[in-house]
Amino acid sequence: MVSAGLEILGLSMCVIGSLLVMVACGLPMWKVTAFIEANIVVAQTIWDGLWMTCVVQSTGQMQCKVHDSILALTHDLQAARALTIISSMMGVLGLMVVIAGAQCTNCIRTEYIKARVVNAGGIIYIISGLFVLVPLCWMANNIISDFYNPQVPASKKREIGAALYIGWAATALLLIGGTLLCCSCPSSGNSGYSVKYAPTQRATQNGEYDKRNYV
Repeated sequence: MVSAGLEILGLSMCVIGSLLVMVACGLPMWKVTAFIEANIVVAQTIWDGLWMTCVVQSTGQMQCKVHDSILALTHDLQAARALTIISSMMGVLGLMVVIAGAQCTNCIRTEYIKARVVNAGGIIYIISGLFVLVPLCWMANNIISDFYNPQVPASKKREIGAALYIGWAATALLLIGGTLLCCSCPSSGNSGYSVKYAPTQRATQNGEYDKRNYV
C-alpha cells in the first residue's frame, strides 16, 4: 500500500509538472520589459517568448507577432524551443510507461517487471526535468547579465518573466515526482512468485485414504 501511494503521489506530481512545462512553453512572458527609469508611467510593455513577441499598450490592448525565422532567434531561445518540446514529449512518454507498470493496472503481470517499468518511468521524468531546467537557467543568466551590463541600453534590458518561474516550479515537480517513482519500486529480491505445497495424503489401515484430505 505504501508503494502504491508513492506511485500515485509521484505520478500526480510528474503529470502536473509536465502540464506546467507545456504552459511555460506556450506563454510569451519569458522576458518582460524592465522598468528601471525614474518615470514608471510607460506607454507599452514588451513580452518576449519562445514563439512570439507581444506588446501590451497602456490602454490594455495587446498585439503579438510570431517569430518569422528560427535562425534569427538568439541561441538561448533556439535551445529553449527544442528542449521544452523534448521535455513535453518525454512527459507524455513517461506517463504511458508508468501507467503500464503501475500496481493498479494489469498491463504487466510480473511484479518484478512492473517495478522495473515504474523505475524507468521515473528516470524519464527526471531527465525531462533536467531538459527543461537547462534553458531556464541559461535564459535567466543572459537576462541578468544584460540587465547589469552598462553597454546594453535601457530600452533593451529585460527582466525574468512569469514563464521562467512556472518552468522552475515544473522542474521541481518533475524531479521530486520522478524520484518518488524510483523509490516506490519494491526490492529486487521479491520476484512476485509464491510456491504452495499440498499436504501428503496418507492411507488408513484399511487401504483407503482419509476423508479429511478431501474436506
